[in-house]
Amino acid sequence: MVTCYLRYVIDPYKLAEFEHYGKLWIPLVERFGGQHHGYFLPSEGANNIALAMFTFPSLAEYEVYRAASLQDPDCQAAFRFAEDTRCILSYERSFFRPVFA
Repeated sequence: MVTCYLRYVIDPYKLAEFEHYGKLWIPLVERFGGQHHGYFLPSEGANNIALAMFTFPSLAEYEVYRAASLQDPDCQAAFRFAEDTRCILSYERSFFRPVFA
């Protein structure tokens, strides 16, 4: 199991656009076999940082999703929405594995 953690620097004046972007991606990740844990928007503190987390059964399955998303029309539309609105200034992606008792 691998969890992808995304940290976004967003335009705080385009929070509604970023929220729409997040709502586009949640079902797309799930369609490709991932479990989305949601997008987390600024509330208190920094007004330009947002997070997202989703899990795939393995890094290999995540890579299949990444390759397939580049060809999927709905994913391409979500990518274009972010580019057109410029709601995302930058992002970083990290991967984590869970530890259970």
